[in-house]
Amino acid sequence: MPMPQIDRQNTNIVLIVDDVPENLSVLHDALDESGFTVLVATSGESAMARARQGVPDIILLDALMPGMDGFEVSRRLRADFITRHIPIIFMTGLTESEHVVAAFDAGGTDYVTKPVRTGEVIARINAHLANAKHMRQARNALDAFGQATLSVHVDSGRITWQTPLARRLMSEYFESDRDYAPIALLDWISHSLARYTAELVREVPPFPVNSGAKRLIFHLHEQTGDGEWLLVLQEESDSAQVEALIACFRLTQKEAEVLYWVMKGKTSPDIGEILSISPRTVNKHLEHVFEKLGVETRTAAANLASSRLRRNITD
Repeated sequence: MPMPQIDRQNTNIVLIVDDVPENLSVLHDALDESGFTVLVATSGESAMARARQGVPDIILLDALMPGMDGFEVSRRLRADFITRHIPIIFMTGLTESEHVVAAFDAGGTDYVTKPVRTGEVIARINAHLANAKHMRQARNALDAFGQATLSVHVDSGRITWQTPLARRLMSEYFESDRDYAPIALLDWISHSLARYTAELVREVPPFPVNSGAKRLIFHLHEQTGDGEWLLVLQEESDSAQVEALIACFRLTQKEAEVLYWVMKGKTSPDIGEILSISPRTVNKHLEHVFEKLGVETRTAAANLASSRLRRNITD
């Protein structure tokens, strides 16, 4: 039977999953009085169906149930693209540390112990809904501005969220499962985090993936959750880099082309051959570049240009 339409603008939807009717009744009444729209399920199987159909804003999930227990329900919800983003609060009478760890390992966001205190449950729900709202607003803004960004859970390798542009770029550059980051990308993230944590570097070098004349550049941006990191993607080509240099430093087309190949470590004779001009003309263009950038050497010009382009990507 299809679910009735719910006004999501004026209410938050909570799915309660518990095989004990008395527990459902107490929580249902308390949440209903607090203005939530409440869905209920009494088994793991029905919880999966309710979650996919209603896509609640948050789930209260009993850890121990006959058949499919709460841990398995949580794992399946996290593996499903439709439901993976939903915060899950486990309800359990088990206070041993291994069960708490199991709840988080299964994808739980938080947990409360039984017998539940409705005031505490509602306070935790409101806190997690506020966090989810802020994250959703930030992600919607990135979607609206066409940014290529994605979030990766480092330990599992799962891509937990990505903008439409990032999804398109990932499908063009990689043939692997779209739900998981490629092994090479995960290795780069782990290596970068190890260096970052050890304070060996202040800035993590980007990770480039070449495809013909184009490159997809990954930048480690910031941590967005427990074990999750936000990556910024930029597709670049020689022509795109030249256009960016023109915009950044108000260079002419030829000056930007010369600076671009300086950034690539090319000598004046090399650049002259690439651009079909004399080395003398290359050096003349470089004089203008130095003046506009306020530098005196090729190395300084290359470093400044590279730094400015990276900053434009991650700002």
